Amino acid sequence: MAPQRRRARYRLTLIAAGITVAAVLAAGPAPTPVTSAPAPPAPTASPSAAGAPTASAPATLPGAASPQPTKGAAGLAPFGAFLDSGPLGVARMSGLRRWLGGTEPKVAHTYLPGGSWTDIEAPPGFLDAWAAWRRAQADRTLVLNVPMQERNEENVSDEEVRELLRQGAAGEFDQHFRTLAERLVESKVPDTVLVLGWEMNGITYTHRCGPDPAAWKTYWKRIVRTMRSVPGQRFRFDFTPSRGRDAVPWTECYPGDDTVDIIGMDAYDQPAGLSFDEQVKEPYGLRQHVDFAKAHHKPVSYPEWGLFRNGDDTAYMRGMLAWIEEHKPLYNTLTDYCPHGVWQCAQNPRSSQVYRSFLYGRGEQPAAPAPTASTPAPQPTKATAPAPEPAGDCPAPDPHDWLEYWLGRKFCLDW
Repeated sequence: MAPQRRRARYRLTLIAAGITVAAVLAAGPAPTPVTSAPAPPAPTASPSAAGAPTASAPATLPGAASPQPTKGAAGLAPFGAFLDSGPLGVARMSGLRRWLGGTEPKVAHTYLPGGSWTDIEAPPGFLDAWAAWRRAQADRTLVLNVPMQERNEENVSDEEVRELLRQGAAGEFDQHFRTLAERLVESKVPDTVLVLGWEMNGITYTHRCGPDPAAWKTYWKRIVRTMRSVPGQRFRFDFTPSRGRDAVPWTECYPGDDTVDIIGMDAYDQPAGLSFDEQVKEPYGLRQHVDFAKAHHKPVSYPEWGLFRNGDDTAYMRGMLAWIEEHKPLYNTLTDYCPHGVWQCAQNPRSSQVYRSFLYGRGEQPAAPAPTASTPAPQPTKATAPAPEPAGDCPAPDPHDWLEYWLGRKFCLDW
């Protein structure tokens, strides 16, 4: 059984978020991450594992020389990283791009809090920065994890979960998901990838499947059909268990091809002592995941992956990068905070170098003009990190936009 991970509960406080982003913007662009006020969701140990890891503040990585660009940029699977739950996660995207030698993350990933139904409906202002980032370029993807129940991390009993699943299957929570769908369409991100009820095969979340798989599957179908009924939507729904058997086999929770667009997997380096090859071959592991998706004619994804129980594990990092390169998931997003990360976490320097070397300089490069008789061919020069772009003038803030209100000016990012 794969050990469980529990994210630290968080609620986005609008004033605190505005102050945090204001501080980042005032400091200007930086090549390394900065400390965030709101803590990102952090896994903890399962009952079978001793010692729960805690999320640490982002740290500057050792100043290693920039690696040489990797050949073969064509066919690079769309990637991104979870960098923070709120607007700061968007603000950090440009720093990650610079760290990777210009290779641009095309995927942004965040989570709706699951404390209350108001959270799950995406309160006004919550998605503004994410939606703006998505709309800035046509080839970007926004990935949003959506809880299926409120009080989603409050150790709700199996008996109560079973009753809640049956209420959901009967339609009692439809309006909350209709509201979420309407807000996404109004925000002009109708093609968002929705990771609905993630890691349902475990014991952590109130939206878990185990207490009543039949009701869970009916509830999933009802949510998807409710959200698809909203005019203008083009959502894609990602069914994402955690790797391995966990509390129940994730295949028992699969709701059917008609309401699933992507078959994902959260695949951390755990438990301790399990090699990457064993993670591939174990029951309900990486191999079974891609085989199951192929049998159902669905693309795969890896919404969460990263280091965990085996420390600074370069064999896992190389194995996972090669696996992604081979199987070309629709997208993958590394969880980038300690102990899982490689950019905002200084405790994994060797794996950080593996990840950075793999992706460095693999951005789209414009074709060089052919030399002519009157124009000598340009000489190659040593690649340098792009200089920070000066901040442009911004219009006056919109008084109806909570973030701009608290900043006192337009929210401008280096996108």
